[in-house]
Amino acid sequence: MGSAGSYFGQLCGQQQKKEEERRLRANDRSFNLSFHYVNNAIKTSKYNVFTFLPLNLFEQFRRLANAYFLFLMVLQLIPQVSSLSWFTTAVPLILVLSITAVKDASDDINRHKSDKMVNNRTVNVLINGELKEEKWMNVQVGDIIKLENNQFVTADLLLLSSSEPLNLVYVETAELDGETNLKVKQALTVTGELGDSIDALARFDGEVQCEPPNNRLDKFRGNLTVNGQTYGLDNDKVLLRGCTLRNTEWCFGLVIFGGPDTKLMQNSGKTTFKRTSIDHLMNVLVLCIFGFLATMCSILTVGNAIWEAREGSVFTVFLPREQGIDAPLSSFLTFWSYVIVLNTVVPISLYVSVEIIRLGNSFFIDWDRKMYYPKSDTPAQARTTTLNEELGQIKYIFSDKTGTLTQNIMTFNKCSINGKAYGELFDFAGQRVEITEKTEKVDFSGNPLADPKFVFHDHSLAETVKGGNPEAQAFFRLLALCHTVMPEEKTEGELHYQAQSPDEGALVTAARNFGFVFRSRTPETITTWEMGKKVTYELLAVLDFNNVRKRMSVIVRGPEGKLTLYCKGADTIIFERLHPSCNKLKEITTGHLNEYAGDGLRTLALAYKDLDEGYMDGWRQRHHEATIAMEGREEKLDELYEEIEKDLLLLGATAVEDKLQDGVPQTIEQLAKADIKIWVLTGDKQETAENIGYSCNMLREEMKEIFIVAANTTEEVKEELIKARRTMCPGSADEPSVEKSRSGLFWMERTETVQDEKVDGEYALIINGHSLAFALEKNLQLELLRTACMCQTVICCRVTPLQKAQVVQLVKKYKQAVTLAIGDGANDVSMIKAAHIGVGISGQEGMQAVLSSDFSFAQFRYLQRLLLVHGRWSYLRMCKFLRYFFYKNFTFTFVHFWYAFFCGFSAQTVYDEWFITCYNLVYTALPVLGMSIFDQDVNDRWSFQYPQLYTPGQLNQYFSKKIFVRTMMHSCYSSLILFFIPWAAIYDTVRDDGKDIADYQSFALLAQTCLLVVVNIQLCLDTHYWTAVNQFFVWGSLAAYFAVTFTMYSNGMFFIFTSIFPFIGTARNSLNQPNVWLTIFLTSLLCLLPVVAFRFIRIQIRPTINDKVRHKMRKEALPAPALRRPPVRRISTRRSGYAFSHTQGYGDLVTSRKFLLKIPLRTRPALFTQTDSPLAQNQPQHYRTIMEEREESQGPTQGPTQEVLSE
Repeated sequence: MGSAGSYFGQLCGQQQKKEEERRLRANDRSFNLSFHYVNNAIKTSKYNVFTFLPLNLFEQFRRLANAYFLFLMVLQLIPQVSSLSWFTTAVPLILVLSITAVKDASDDINRHKSDKMVNNRTVNVLINGELKEEKWMNVQVGDIIKLENNQFVTADLLLLSSSEPLNLVYVETAELDGETNLKVKQALTVTGELGDSIDALARFDGEVQCEPPNNRLDKFRGNLTVNGQTYGLDNDKVLLRGCTLRNTEWCFGLVIFGGPDTKLMQNSGKTTFKRTSIDHLMNVLVLCIFGFLATMCSILTVGNAIWEAREGSVFTVFLPREQGIDAPLSSFLTFWSYVIVLNTVVPISLYVSVEIIRLGNSFFIDWDRKMYYPKSDTPAQARTTTLNEELGQIKYIFSDKTGTLTQNIMTFNKCSINGKAYGELFDFAGQRVEITEKTEKVDFSGNPLADPKFVFHDHSLAETVKGGNPEAQAFFRLLALCHTVMPEEKTEGELHYQAQSPDEGALVTAARNFGFVFRSRTPETITTWEMGKKVTYELLAVLDFNNVRKRMSVIVRGPEGKLTLYCKGADTIIFERLHPSCNKLKEITTGHLNEYAGDGLRTLALAYKDLDEGYMDGWRQRHHEATIAMEGREEKLDELYEEIEKDLLLLGATAVEDKLQDGVPQTIEQLAKADIKIWVLTGDKQETAENIGYSCNMLREEMKEIFIVAANTTEEVKEELIKARRTMCPGSADEPSVEKSRSGLFWMERTETVQDEKVDGEYALIINGHSLAFALEKNLQLELLRTACMCQTVICCRVTPLQKAQVVQLVKKYKQAVTLAIGDGANDVSMIKAAHIGVGISGQEGMQAVLSSDFSFAQFRYLQRLLLVHGRWSYLRMCKFLRYFFYKNFTFTFVHFWYAFFCGFSAQTVYDEWFITCYNLVYTALPVLGMSIFDQDVNDRWSFQYPQLYTPGQLNQYFSKKIFVRTMMHSCYSSLILFFIPWAAIYDTVRDDGKDIADYQSFALLAQTCLLVVVNIQLCLDTHYWTAVNQFFVWGSLAAYFAVTFTMYSNGMFFIFTSIFPFIGTARNSLNQPNVWLTIFLTSLLCLLPVVAFRFIRIQIRPTINDKVRHKMRKEALPAPALRRPPVRRISTRRSGYAFSHTQGYGDLVTSRKFLLKIPLRTRPALFTQTDSPLAQNQPQHYRTIMEEREESQGPTQGPTQEVLSE
């Protein structure tokens, strides 16, 4: 109601006031309605039954060509002007408008269905002291609603109370950020006391004052006032629409934002109508063609005036003018008559054909089996059919990380224990063996508590642990004890771990499978099963992780009373605190760590220390005093931790892999060869972002320098950017080189292009979100763009959804390059909508990005096929289509122009009226469509073999204003031949029997036959890839022409429709003459010989990359699938400490006495909101890329189980 009111207010001229602060009161609808807040209904559709026709026609007539053809049809209805029947324009126009309207209606019906399904979901709402089931769309701001386990969150809610201890709830945010592990939210104590008492909740009258609706997913500011007391609200107290309630029986929430105001819908951004650069160019060219048409008509009008003055008076004796029409008026009418006659320079069939070609290429994407992911039964999908050719012009790709490049699946890969490395396999010759899916796995069936999903291949480690090796057992004991994981055991023996980060879960699972099972915990104890025996440790202290410490420790008392400190953390930190006796072991372990880092794995060092009972008593006393200190608490605790965490004994190191999606490094390498720049925009931490770079081969050890911008002020950011730029290019100017120009329709649009600067060597830039905020300010954004564009790789970390979109907009604005954004969560939606092309990674969950995308598929690796094959072919086909289409139509029209000089500028047509009607719709439509849908210069294998084939598309080399002018000149030459050769050949010519054939009808037939033959042979010259369909269309169109011509020029048609078919007998009288066929042959030869000669000389002197590859393709067989080899072992001193991914504060939580209030078997989900982790180098990928796939092979693509995850 509020939204309707505001709508009519705007219609009446009232300016709707922007909301600056939201105020609402629980259980008080009348108070809340006074603010006219929108209800919870959403609307993504564009039309309704009444608005569809006017709005859709308005949108279609905004396209310049459609408006032009409407104007032309009106002109043809005026008898004094029209020299052609009105149906020649009306039929194609109605066809085009109908096809587009049906397509738009179909899309909008789907949107209506989706809206209806969401709006009609039900939820329990507290109304007048009772819980009633209401539809989502009827929920209002200020309502209290009850959610139950596995329900979607209805609107943005303030959490009031829940069934869990400490008023916690667990939510899955896959729809928002693509991540599948659970996040924790906690209600205020004051509202938590309401519990599930309906009476208490109905009496609750708290008032909320908070920020207005916005798209910041990670922030919320507000206050709750209850009984005169004010409490602060932050993001941890709010449940966002799009989340799902998990492992929580029930919770109650107060609706703060509904429908369009929710953060999910705010992040959806404004849907903009995306148009390709070819579309924009066509609009400009159509405008130029209008100008050219007006020029031609003006020349012919002047000619008509001169002719009327000199010759016309002679004809008025037997051809008198109509009453009231004199020579000047006759010339004026001639102008409009020629506008109609020459209108084929902008044929309406152009737009129909463009839509059909795009639709055909979209189907090829949908049907491509090599982009189908069998594990999740997900095919590729072209969700928008109007952007295909833009896929062949991409210069910049902006990619999300989690769920797009990675699977967010952590695996325990390798470890080093007491100086011995485990996890790799070697043959008898000592050569490293590649691990594949067929490699024998370690059998953990003897351990009833083992995780069946855990896979490890090195049998020697299992034997070492079983053999009682004390170091190996201490190693896994540490992993089973030193963590903040929460166990969940629904049924006896079925263990599930809820970990703060996926890699911490992987380490505890590894310990579990090797016989050290973390079973349960209380605030004071940790219970494990060690080699089949139950062992309970007393937990004395958790020395929590923070970003400075980069380590965590636990102090436990074993069953024998022995005190031990177990510590794990970044190896650099642990090594500083080792006892001198570990120096030799440290050297060996460092070598192993370098190997692991070289493989891109996340490494972690483990150490322990036995403690003295007396010392521990004193330390615990001092620890207690520090925890209750009012001042300097953190500093005192740090001192105590430093004191006890020294003289440690090294146990070894772990290596965890954050599995990349299959083929990510190869895809990135291929795209880089195609001169496509990839920028990663991630919400993860800097360390994590760095690791993704190394894992994907975007960052490499051999790069000259990797710049890290992490400043805290505008000046510092500017300084760092300038320093980086001058390092890369010492001679670069202080001010950027900006080229200003005008473009667009009527040249009204001003563009500024920042020129590329040359750089020697490869560099990379990593910039965090805080610095990026400063860098995106108006006075710094060009400096950011200059520096970033000099780099081979750009990684932005800790960025917000809004910043992602701003980065994309910046590149779009100043580089005039085609951009593509790829992601899989709601936090990527604004980026996907901002880019020219948006791609969503689809899967089981987190479909928000897909719903806003233009193209979607299940795996990042399919991007290379989408761009290098489908995109390149689509662009090539569209450009070839436009070149040919303009050629055949300009040639057709120019013949009219030359004929005007021989018909007294009377606007008489050179061709038969039926030929004019059928030329674009029947005779030449299908052959050009066949070429534009099926043609390919080289096949997909060669496209992968030579990604450089993609580069011409980025430079607009296949179709531009220059090529358009060249096409016009070619048409002009062809039209001169096509008019004057038949004219000269038939002039004063007689038939075999001596009769004269130099009449208008015979000449018209000869001219149009020559034209059709020439444009068809030109099409054959342009076609590189012949199919049965192409052959059928070309020969079928020629056959149709002759069949239709003989039929229309027959006696029967003349007798039935005398005025409509006046060309009686022309075909049989002309086409049985040898000189007519000789003329057709001569005309074709003169038109096409220069084309063949020019192409031959150009290939010899200046061959393009396409010419070279096609020449190679004719000489060689298909490129063989690349042999899969184990990756070359890299040694790296760069470290990837898994501890970076942790968040401070969970040590206190797991030792909280209030925490575990329920029975041990109670389901307990994840309490941790931080899930990012540095990425690791992929191990040998066991999949076959498209270019490697043998054609006879029908096996499904191998790849890990798809999980839709995003940061």
